[in-house]
Amino acid sequence: MAGALCLAFSGILVVLAAVSPSTAATYRAAFAIPPLLLLASWEERRQGPRTSRQRTLAFMAGIFFAADLTFFHHAILFVGAGLATVIANLQVLVVGVVAWLLLGERPSNRLLAGVPIALLGVLLISGAVGSGAFGADPGIGVVLGLAAAACYAGYLLVLRRGQDGRHVAGPILDATIATAIFAALGGIVVGDLQPLPAWPAVGWLALLAVSAQVTGGLLIAVALPRLPAVNTSLLLLSQPVASVFLAMLIVSEAPSAIQLAGVALVVLGVALGTVPLRRLAAGAGRSATMETHANDLP
Repeated sequence: MAGALCLAFSGILVVLAAVSPSTAATYRAAFAIPPLLLLASWEERRQGPRTSRQRTLAFMAGIFFAADLTFFHHAILFVGAGLATVIANLQVLVVGVVAWLLLGERPSNRLLAGVPIALLGVLLISGAVGSGAFGADPGIGVVLGLAAAACYAGYLLVLRRGQDGRHVAGPILDATIATAIFAALGGIVVGDLQPLPAWPAVGWLALLAVSAQVTGGLLIAVALPRLPAVNTSLLLLSQPVASVFLAMLIVSEAPSAIQLAGVALVVLGVALGTVPLRRLAAGAGRSATMETHANDLP
């Protein structure tokens, strides 16, 4: 939950930094490298070194992450931090679709049910329905957010292929180094990289790096193998919801009622696509049975 909350603030911190999308992506990664380097060195002494293949895959994953952050930060400009975060969280469904199309993994019935509901929510967030939608151009923002989700799905798929179950900080460090390099190169090509952001932008970007890139990422990576999948899926769904309401409170974003309905549909679609509801219901039933038996004790 703490990791999800750290990530929920990422879009808001980008807004507060008020720098270009490529600059935010570059410095979010660059400022995260020193603490990750210390953690990865400590981890390697305890767990041993990783193979060159694992390092290469982690670095390649960082290229996808650089594209993800750049698209995400551009989406924020057009549809706001909260709604952009909701759209970007569709990556969990994108991973399932990509695994189906490219890896031949048959999608679950949950995924097939969740995708159309989430896409309907995306349509509502885009401003195509109703009036008074928040954002400079929510339609473009949604397209950029979907591109971010696709790139983040690529990041996850490549990163997982290089994980060994023992190293956490090392793969994130390699990916973060690649992110800093390729986000900067992208910014140079596009022409929006600011080499030396002024204060207080530097402070917001440093906080973004420490909170989202280092703390949030590591907390979730450590939690994943220690929690049942159903618990993890439900906890991570708190991130987009928290981001919307935090953006409303902190940076005065004002999504329309239709866009908020879209947020609810996206979260519902992601929940249907990722949360094993039968296991959740079975767990709730066992808990209720245990409570009943406990109440029957003298």
